Amino acid sequence: MDVREIDLYRYYGHTPPPEAVGRLTVWHYETPERLGGRRTRPGVLLLPGGAYSRTSDREAEPVALRFAALGYIPFVLRYSCAPHSFPVALREAAMAMRYIRENGRELDVDPHMVAAVGFSAGGHLCGTLGTLYDGEEVADIGAGAVIRPDALGLCYPVAVSWGATHEESFENISGGSRTLRDRLSLEKLVRADMPPVFLWHTREDPSVPCRNSLILACGLEEAGVDFAFHLYHRGGHGLSNADETVYPAGRVPPVSWDVPGWLEAMVRFFQEKGLRIKDGEE
Repeated sequence: MDVREIDLYRYYGHTPPPEAVGRLTVWHYETPERLGGRRTRPGVLLLPGGAYSRTSDREAEPVALRFAALGYIPFVLRYSCAPHSFPVALREAAMAMRYIRENGRELDVDPHMVAAVGFSAGGHLCGTLGTLYDGEEVADIGAGAVIRPDALGLCYPVAVSWGATHEESFENISGGSRTLRDRLSLEKLVRADMPPVFLWHTREDPSVPCRNSLILACGLEEAGVDFAFHLYHRGGHGLSNADETVYPAGRVPPVSWDVPGWLEAMVRFFQEKGLRIKDGEE
């Protein structure tokens, strides 16, 4: 497996804000001839959580490797966090999507089969990428179709800026601006032409209350967006793979039996939307 790291600011010649990150890592592999030879695969851009104060290791490489095992070419974006606020991380996610589409053929990725999956605050970033892809904040990065993911996966997302939510995430992304905070509540950004969405949460989540996903799901339904919503009854926050790839052996927190299957369920949903492995140049 070939692991590559791309400095998106340097690659596209954009001047980064002071101490901005914008680093994309790809895990690329080719199918050996004895196993059927070259294939075209879906790509997935992974956006780890971390309250917009950091990007979590738990939701980066371990998830990338699980997607790779299911036939995807995974990309992880280490995006800029506080003190950077909106739209710095969104611009970096837009650059990541453009990079994947422009370099997809070389990496055996179909540029028309690229999903974006985000966790917690990364789920919020994923949601803004799927709704603001043609906004003025990213207009200089590329046309909306280049930036717009083909499907979204939102994992216990920080979605709603009002009421019981994750205060630190919204304070960081808004820079303390009440006006910007209100604007970035995802249920207000939902639009009928956004990508299909796979959304999941746990009812017991103590950090990002499940009302975030419940309210977002209602917004998706009202707008006529194609989506699937899984609310698992047991489990905390930041579960990632919910197994020993992200927790010490024997110390996986209690979850309902079906939580570890979220990724396979998401992939099946994406397959229904046309994201699937193809032979050769099919």
